[in-house]
Amino acid sequence: MESAVEAWKSWRDERVVSARAPYGPLSLTGTHWLDAPRRAGRELPGHWLVDRPAGNVRLTAARHDGVSVDDTPLDGTVRLCPDGGTAAPRVTHGGRRLELITRTDGYAVRVFDPAAPARTLFAGIDAFPYDPGWVVPARFVAFPSDHTVPLAHSDGRTRPAVFAGTLTFRRGGAAATVTVQRAADGVLSLSLSDATRSAERNDFRVVEVLAPDRAGWTVVDFNRAQLPPSAFAGHYLCPLPPAGNKLPFPVRAGERRLLAHH
Repeated sequence: MESAVEAWKSWRDERVVSARAPYGPLSLTGTHWLDAPRRAGRELPGHWLVDRPAGNVRLTAARHDGVSVDDTPLDGTVRLCPDGGTAAPRVTHGGRRLELITRTDGYAVRVFDPAAPARTLFAGIDAFPYDPGWVVPARFVAFPSDHTVPLAHSDGRTRPAVFAGTLTFRRGGAAATVTVQRAADGVLSLSLSDATRSAERNDFRVVEVLAPDRAGWTVVDFNRAQLPPSAFAGHYLCPLPPAGNKLPFPVRAGERRLLAHH
């Protein structure tokens, strides 16, 4: 049976592999908002037009624009739905991938480029050594109904975020209660800041927490506190931690910063 330390090392390796992937978070070179029809250009080739009543975007390009949809050169118009997941058509321009997304403030196209400087310079993710003392029991208490609150994001905009309840735990003699989100499978997401982050460019991290049992109990493994996508590329739109999610004690566990070749 794999030990906790071995499982953590495997998680660390997978984090590095995912970050270094050709279209991983390090390859994001731009997020282009489609607030109005755009002219064709190198950064975002083709003409992108939002059709809000239909809930999609029309992309028009000629063969000489170099845009392909599912590896077929586009010479005409195609309709794209945002956040379509693996079923969405794959739009590319040369070696770059163009991904349509939507948020409450509009539609945007993310551009992923395997030749991005951040990916070329990436040398790993620095982390604190594994410490079993940072695996702590916690109790989840659900709100009577999900709370939607305005939350600042890493791009400076404010968007609504949905929170499912609170998570309470202790570390030494200190107790903390934080607000968490919950995925469809019951897994909780804790976004937090603490004293160890004050000197870092990205001053918060995220911990995924196993779905609580019927009594609300679960375990928070701070050794798996991970840097948000915005630590890998400034074009991500990561929600910042709620005001109450700054812990009263330093968390010397989990990921610390990105490493780069010089």
